[in-house]
This record gives sequence, structure tokens and C-alpha cells, in this order.
Amino acid sequence: MITFSLQSGSNGNAIYVEADGVRLLFDAGISGRQAAARMARHGRDIRGVDALILSHWHRDHVRCAGVYHRLFHLPVYGARATFEVAGATLGELGPVRYFVPGQTLTFGRMQVHTLPTPHDAEDSVAFVVEAEGKRLGVLTDLGHPFGALVRTLPELDAVYLESNYDPHLLEVGSYPPELKARIRGAHGHLSNQEAAELLASCRPGRLRWVALAHLSAENNCPELALETHRRLLGRTFPLTVASRYGVTELLVV
Repeated sequence: MITFSLQSGSNGNAIYVEADGVRLLFDAGISGRQAAARMARHGRDIRGVDALILSHWHRDHVRCAGVYHRLFHLPVYGARATFEVAGATLGELGPVRYFVPGQTLTFGRMQVHTLPTPHDAEDSVAFVVEAEGKRLGVLTDLGHPFGALVRTLPELDAVYLESNYDPHLLEVGSYPPELKARIRGAHGHLSNQEAAELLASCRPGRLRWVALAHLSAENNCPELALETHRRLLGRTFPLTVASRYGVTELLVV
């Protein structure tokens, strides 16, 4: 299984996964031009993607889904609430494919398990992609460390895991109190410490690498996120950061 993040953060999200001849995109929060160019850097043509799968209706995950559908002719999958709430953002769409959170989608020999999350968007999901005997997690916008997440992590071979904010930076930052409360609340995002503790709790396990994802621009930075995780996971554990501004290296599961 091969994967890379095109971009990850509140400024836009998109992750590519390929295995067994199937090519998928998860979320569409960056422009069509950016997506096509970043895929081309790894020798992939966005027009060859078999499906675009949406995690939830927040704009940083769906705002360009309609463009991908109309310009690149990608079939679009999502929960019904995603299309109902984001309708004006998506624009005109042809037939879409609905799934129920918790449902498993099948594309050839690849399976995509949708994992309901307690994030503050109706029918929000994360994903576990299973193919070639491997399991990859695409786990962001998680709310808090809920039971299914704790059970899922030890079963993964690799994971994109939300590590959104540092609690101190959030506390002293410029966000209004209600936004701070939303981020650190039960339906917001995972902190660096929460993500690191989750990973530490499932070691030793199957994980070959972790890509820290959905980092806040104001309340986090890659160096701080990595340092927090290394304190709990050790200096040798394979960690990388999915950038807010560009494509990651090619990652092999």
C-alpha cells in the first residue's frame, strides 16, 4: 500500500491511498490545481483516482469536492449529512454515493472501514483502509480518545493521526474563549499529548510509522508535536508530520 498526504490542516485536507490497483482520495480541501500538481509530484494523475471519499462537511475537508467531481470526473462518496449540509459549498453534483457511518466500502480488493467519530459535524467519520494484508488509519477530527479509536490503533500498520494543538499554546493564544473551548472539548480535536498517549498505550504493536496530521497553525508547530510524541514513544520510533502547506514524501505501509 502506498500513500501520501497532499495537505493536512484547517487550511485544507486531502490524502491519497493506493493498493491492489485501486486509487482513492480522502477529502478535498485544496484546489483542483493544487491537488493535481501535488499528485503529479509522485507520478500520479488525479484523473485516475477511482473515488473521492469525504469524512465530514467542514469546509477544510469538502470545499473543492464539487470541483474534483466536475473537472476530474471523480465519483464522490460521503454520509448523507455531508451532502445535505455542504450542498452550497459543493455546487452542482451528479449522482453521489451515500454511506452510513460504520459501513465498510469495497473497491476491488480494497476495503475502507468508516469509523464514526465524536467530532462536531453530523455523521463525521475517520477511515481504516485495508488491502494487501495491511491496515492504514486516516484518523483526524476525532473529538476525544473514544473507545473505538483506542481499540483500532493497535490493529493498524501505519496511521495518519490528528495531533492538533499544544494545550499551553492554545491557552495563551489569540483565539476567543468559545473557540478554545470547542477545540479542547469532547467534540473538537486531539492535543499532542492525547495523541502521543494513545500511541504509547498500543505499543508494542503493528505500527510501522505515524504521520502526525491536522496540526494547528497558531496553537502548534511540527517541532513541538514531534517532541511531545518522542518523549513518550522514544527517539527511534518512525514519525513524520503531514504538512499544512505541501505534499509529504511517498509512504509505504
